[in-house]
Amino acid sequence: MTYAFCSQFSKGVYAIIGLYDRKTVNMLMSFCGALHVCFVTPSFPIETANQFVIQLRPELQDALVGVIDHYGWTKFVYMYSSDSGLSVLQKVLDTAAERNWLVTSVNVETMTEASFLKVFQDLDKRKEGQIIIDCETERHFISLSNDFVLQIVEQGKNAKSYHYILANLGFLDIDLTDLRKGGANITGFHQDPYQFLLLFLLLFELSALSLQYTGALTYDGVKVMSTAFQNLRRQRIDISRRGNAGECLANPPAPWGQGIDIQRALQQVRIDGLTGHIQFNEKGRRTNYTVSVMELAPSGPKKVGYWNEDEKYVTTASFMRGSNETYGLQNRTYIVTTILESPYVMLKKNHEQLVGNDKYEGYIVELAAEIAKHVGYQYKLKIVSDGKYGARDPETKMWNGMVGELVYGKADVAVAPLTITLVREEVIDFSKPFMSLGISIMIKKPTKSKPGVFSFLDPLAYEIWMCIVFAYIGVSVVLFLVSRFSPYEWHAEDYEEGGEPQTPTQTNEFGIFNSLWFSLGAFMQQGCDISPRSLSGRIVGGVWWFFTLIIISSYTANLAAFLTVERMVSPIESAEDLAKQTEIAYGTLDAGSTKEFFRRSKIAVFEKMWSYMKAADPSVFVKTTDEGVMRVRKSKGKYAYLLESTMNEYIEQRKPCDTMKVGGNLDSKGYGIATPKGSPLRNPVNLAVLKLNEQGLLDKLKNKWWYDKGECGSGGGDSKDKTSALSLSNVAGVFYILIGGLGLAMLVALVEFCYKSRTESRRMKVSTARAAAASAAQAFHCSALDSGASAPYTELQSYGLYANNTVKI
Repeated sequence: MTYAFCSQFSKGVYAIIGLYDRKTVNMLMSFCGALHVCFVTPSFPIETANQFVIQLRPELQDALVGVIDHYGWTKFVYMYSSDSGLSVLQKVLDTAAERNWLVTSVNVETMTEASFLKVFQDLDKRKEGQIIIDCETERHFISLSNDFVLQIVEQGKNAKSYHYILANLGFLDIDLTDLRKGGANITGFHQDPYQFLLLFLLLFELSALSLQYTGALTYDGVKVMSTAFQNLRRQRIDISRRGNAGECLANPPAPWGQGIDIQRALQQVRIDGLTGHIQFNEKGRRTNYTVSVMELAPSGPKKVGYWNEDEKYVTTASFMRGSNETYGLQNRTYIVTTILESPYVMLKKNHEQLVGNDKYEGYIVELAAEIAKHVGYQYKLKIVSDGKYGARDPETKMWNGMVGELVYGKADVAVAPLTITLVREEVIDFSKPFMSLGISIMIKKPTKSKPGVFSFLDPLAYEIWMCIVFAYIGVSVVLFLVSRFSPYEWHAEDYEEGGEPQTPTQTNEFGIFNSLWFSLGAFMQQGCDISPRSLSGRIVGGVWWFFTLIIISSYTANLAAFLTVERMVSPIESAEDLAKQTEIAYGTLDAGSTKEFFRRSKIAVFEKMWSYMKAADPSVFVKTTDEGVMRVRKSKGKYAYLLESTMNEYIEQRKPCDTMKVGGNLDSKGYGIATPKGSPLRNPVNLAVLKLNEQGLLDKLKNKWWYDKGECGSGGGDSKDKTSALSLSNVAGVFYILIGGLGLAMLVALVEFCYKSRTESRRMKVSTARAAAASAAQAFHCSALDSGASAPYTELQSYGLYANNTVKI
């Protein structure tokens, strides 16, 4: 065996397919592990940590224990061969110790005719007829059918009181007709027998088959290897062995560098073969398989139940030939892997009181139920163990998360917010997208900016206000100049009625101050008591009125929006804003498609962002979306989280309503339902998604879980009333200007009063106080003319300060 192995290795083989027995198994395990050469075998499964051994034959220990439990056996004889029976026997003995079973073990290879008779004599004495026969290799089947069964029949041990369980997956390979004639109960195991028979009848046009179970496994092994190498070629992984192939007996051994790639490719194969669905776990053992439990009826083998890793042993209805007896979707419960992520999958408030799928609620929970209803299969929701979506480790090349569970056979379907990407599509299959989305930016919602004192100026930019001021001054100056140069603006001064005629004088009403007053009155839409008389002055006034009409109308149109809407000032508005600053940190979910997008992107902005994220200290990557959201909320605006837009929109609608989405989506992608490569569920699931989309159910589910259950009340009635009502802070500046204007007017009046009083006191040579008192009395029409208070007024009048016929107000 050593020579044969080394001979093949020296020829540069990529993998070896073959059989082993108890004498050669350890040697083969040692060579394969040391040299990294994969060994694909249909031989009996063994317990080994060697990942380079791919075992095609499923393990039968748990299925056998399930059947024993089903029949309620507590005492039985276990007949086994040395090659395979020891591992199964160990499992049975361990279970027997736990459940107080009485097990008598017999090695059939050392059994003589005398020992055979003795075993059955003991059974007869104890009135027990339960026997398990475990022989895995073809030579034992031949011996069993030719000698062992013959001895049972000759000794009359095929009566109804005996029940035989053949602990072997080649149940249909043995001719048990004579054994069944006496009425003995015979139970065995097989994998997808009728699919197996029909396929070969079609291929070889045979009426009877001579190919046995190990031969079918060997064929499947070749198909597994072919599929694995095809996948390696599609992935462009170089596995060529150039130059010297190496010495298998070298010390220390020199393992083949590409062996690990072939080992991973073999473990990731998912096909339907002659022995049913074929896939392997991380240890190279068959997983996700279903074993049919058969009983030998007078008319032939009948299926009475099945066993799988999830449901254990399940009894089926009475078997009728011609019915749907094939291994199909309805014959097992599928494992649907998903992830706890609001609003997709959430635990119900009373989940501790519930079991199974009833513990969960959410968008994905309802979607999975609809998919199962349309496809027609039973399923069990399973939360992914590591809480990750799925990414490939660059060092170990192993997949984690939900993708890993599909790749390594721990789940049958992934119904989750799982993004369709190229790297994932290489190892699993996706359905059509059930939801479209893109990467978006989440930040902490900035506090609403309170309206400033002069917020009424916001409808127009400050540069416009400055231009208006300059235009006002310019128009006033131009009006003053044209009024001075135009002869039609000058006119004779009007005299008071009854006054003495004087020499005529020409006056012009548009001095600089009156020009400013006219322009201000026109701008304020109020006008004044003077108007231009000349054509040039009226042209200036007309264009100024037109200008003020447009400006005031535009201002009024924008004023309502600026006063009633409280705007939030966001520190960033796009990915470009994030990339060109360092004050706000930003990151993504670790081991997800968003991180992979930035890692692979060739766009300059995204490359710059990726360089920052991978070098940031502390790390900006988070393990879960909830962790990322909490980091945004607690960072006081110093952290932005990059995630799918759908999740961003959902969180924005949840209390405490302190996050928001900014900018547009960075890319466009979709969520899909994933299945392992070659899974029979792929097409039915894909059709179900398309049908649900056409029915509008997908949009209905999104509206239900995103907006109908929203907690932030966007667009509600109360919110609308609040945004349309003005508060004092919105118009405080107007009141400030009013108060300031009134105060300024009072101050100017006081200055004028003091200035006039001081001027008159100097002219009349009286004290300023007396002049001010007289002016105040005159201004407020006090009772200065009364007899009791006429002295001061009379005194001032005598100085000629005031006269009854000269005072003008």
